[in-house]
Amino acid sequence: MVREPLTPEQREYGRRLGSTLREARGARALAEVAVAAGISPETLRKIETGRIATPSFAAVAAVTRALGLSLDEVATDLSHRGRERPTG
Repeated sequence: MVREPLTPEQREYGRRLGSTLREARGARALAEVAVAAGISPETLRKIETGRIATPSFAAVAAVTRALGLSLDEVATDLSHRGRERPTG
């Protein structure tokens, strides 16, 4: 089975998700949060940078739990970021 290429919207959503999680992590060490979430630091790094644009629900839920966030908070933030229009 061949995976279809991601759409620009899916890639942008991945970038927004990564940015939201990175900002929520703040000064906490990436490795600390990754271990608490039960994922590798490299996986968390890829999610935060948008290189994994469509991470599994389980991974996102684990990271949000490790950060002390609810999935609702993350979804709300993503919704707000999606409405922002880039200036330029």
